[in-house]
Amino acid sequence: MTKILSIDGGGIRGIVPGTILTYLENKLQELSNNPNARISDYFDLIAGTSTGGILTLALLCPDSEGRAKYSAKEAVDFYLKSGTEIFSIPIRKRICTIGGLLDEKYPKYNIEKKFEEYFGNTKLSELIKPCLITSYNTQKREEVFFNQNDNKEDYFIKHIARATSAAPTYFEPAYIKSINGEYQPFIDGGVFANNPAMCAIVEITKFKPVPKLNEIFMLSIGTGRSRKNEKKYLYKKVKKLGLIGWVKPLIDIMMSSNSETVNYQIKKIFDNTGSSNNLFRLQTELINANLDMDNASQKNINNLVKDTELFISENKKTLDKIAERLVQK
Repeated sequence: MTKILSIDGGGIRGIVPGTILTYLENKLQELSNNPNARISDYFDLIAGTSTGGILTLALLCPDSEGRAKYSAKEAVDFYLKSGTEIFSIPIRKRICTIGGLLDEKYPKYNIEKKFEEYFGNTKLSELIKPCLITSYNTQKREEVFFNQNDNKEDYFIKHIARATSAAPTYFEPAYIKSINGEYQPFIDGGVFANNPAMCAIVEITKFKPVPKLNEIFMLSIGTGRSRKNEKKYLYKKVKKLGLIGWVKPLIDIMMSSNSETVNYQIKKIFDNTGSSNNLFRLQTELINANLDMDNASQKNINNLVKDTELFISENKKTLDKIAERLVQK
């Protein structure tokens, strides 16, 4: 069985899949009787977009012995400890950009400093398992999939983290290059694949031998949604929106609708081929937390953890079943 982990984008809401993966990793350690077991030990491919791409890199980053450097708990700690600093706006920038209307909302320095501290000079080619991380090259006008199967270009993963998470209006585009290449501008992969599950299915066809669909197990994790608190764009409001007014609503609608559309497509594929038992989609209902991808206040961080822990407690049977499937050969 070929096993895929796919993680959606969602900014600070990366706390949600990170917390779920922490529970699963602890369960895997229990089932395998191995306190050093890591999430990456149980998947053949991990795919991620934006915040999911950052988590992917963290889960696959090697230590000096070629094992996973970070546990799932240490991966989510990146958000818990650094989120507020990354999504902070100096007063001068807030004034000069009119709160992000005239320039990107957040400076790039904090997030780039954190990636440097966290990933150092680790290269894409050094990751311990195959991955797929999405981004978009605005100069070439093409989608980009950072992976190890093509082997055409190698990158420092700190630069890939920057590229996949350069959300328009929030951060300026990442201007990076491959180790031996030329600088190119990249933006958040969520503009076309906020849920990278379908991209992951295509990527797995590069494996030799190519696995059949009924031989694929997929765990797809969202970054949370809220039927109650989700922003609703009423007709009276949107009919008066102009060019500037539509920017943020479009980004919000585009990313959330992409995740749900891909989930629908993936589910239909697995259902229609008799493989529905091999697909698990985990999407946490956010009750207390704010949905804004950049709301990194300590209160909201605490609420994201609280809501996810509630989801875990209510879905332990499903999560334990997933862990049991993962330890099976």
